[in-house]
Amino acid sequence: MSTAVETALAPVSFTQGAVRELNKLRDQQEIGDDFGLRVGVEGGGCSGMNYVLGFDQKKDGDQEYIIDGIKVYMHKAHGLYLVGMQIDFQDGLNARGFTFNNPNAASTCGCGSSFSV
Repeated sequence: MSTAVETALAPVSFTQGAVRELNKLRDQQEIGDDFGLRVGVEGGGCSGMNYVLGFDQKKDGDQEYIIDGIKVYMHKAHGLYLVGMQIDFQDGLNARGFTFNNPNAASTCGCGSSFSV
């Protein structure tokens, strides 16, 4: 397994709100340095694919990026679906949580965590 960090342009970006919340979660949950933020997709959901976002250890087939100081793991095959996506964190009265602005999604469901291409 390679330990090199990708120097190419990162496939996803974070808003300042997402960076603050991710750092807060990492600190609150005392997540170790051997974990990174997994960003990916999985089959399922009302629109066909769900977003994956959570702290995890590096696995075979993962690419590693440093985005705004956050170590990010993404399986090579998921970049096709996520390139150009921006991850935000909303902390308002009507909604609270991470949101995904994915230019590759042909349609999304009302919950915002499922999409189709």
